[in-house]
Amino acid sequence: MARVRYGARSDAEAAAARERSAKLPDIWSTGVVAVWETDPDVVAAVLPPPLKPTARPLVRANISKVDLPGYPLGAGSVAVAAAHGDREGWYPLVMPMTHERALIGGREVFGEPKKLGEVTVEREGLVVRAALARHGIAFVEVRGAVSGPLPLPEPVEKTDFYFKFLPGVEGTGFDADPVLVHCVRNEKVRRLERITGDVVLRESMYDPVADLPVRRLVEITIGEKTTDQKGTVAERVSARDLLPFVHQRYDDPLQILDGPPEGSA
Repeated sequence: MARVRYGARSDAEAAAARERSAKLPDIWSTGVVAVWETDPDVVAAVLPPPLKPTARPLVRANISKVDLPGYPLGAGSVAVAAAHGDREGWYPLVMPMTHERALIGGREVFGEPKKLGEVTVEREGLVVRAALARHGIAFVEVRGAVSGPLPLPEPVEKTDFYFKFLPGVEGTGFDADPVLVHCVRNEKVRRLERITGDVVLRESMYDPVADLPVRRLVEITIGEKTTDQKGTVAERVSARDLLPFVHQRYDDPLQILDGPPEGSA
């Protein structure tokens, strides 16, 4: 009988796939990172418990093109500084990806708030433009000119916080207790330059990062970096505390109730 591709795969096939993934070389990305201070009460308002604001109300926009062989990827995020206990990191509110493959793994494994979107990183000489867009709206745009090189930082460990959950089948709550995930990334940088420019936030009902106004621009850089990542479940969290924030994950919170048209099953 010919192989049935929807059939079960053997343990050996699964092990071989994991081994291939483990042997991937460093994957380098070229990206623009903008960091700014916003209103402290805004940062506090978007953080689900048990996350807390840090001493500085920082926002970070990361806009990158990733050099995947034969499969170039645009990836971005807008995140606010946050702390879980004594660990500080970033809580991403939206993570546009240009391909479904990058979106699925991050959402289903780590709980990342990834959505399909458009990612632009352009450089002509010293002039740089980078943007994140969805539904025809470039809701974050970074514009400027390279003003000089920066010293390369030492390899560093960074943490992002995600909430992993499954909306309830019956239309309310969750199917199981949600979990808070610590995603730890080891980052190496091989090129880094300073940009003199500005950050433009445009109104979007789908991606309302305009609610995080630029009160003081901290820095804009462009660089080349590579990272790995490992996730761990830090703790199970209160469904009651998280439910008011679930809408952050969706363009329309009611879309989690969407099902197949009647009679299509």
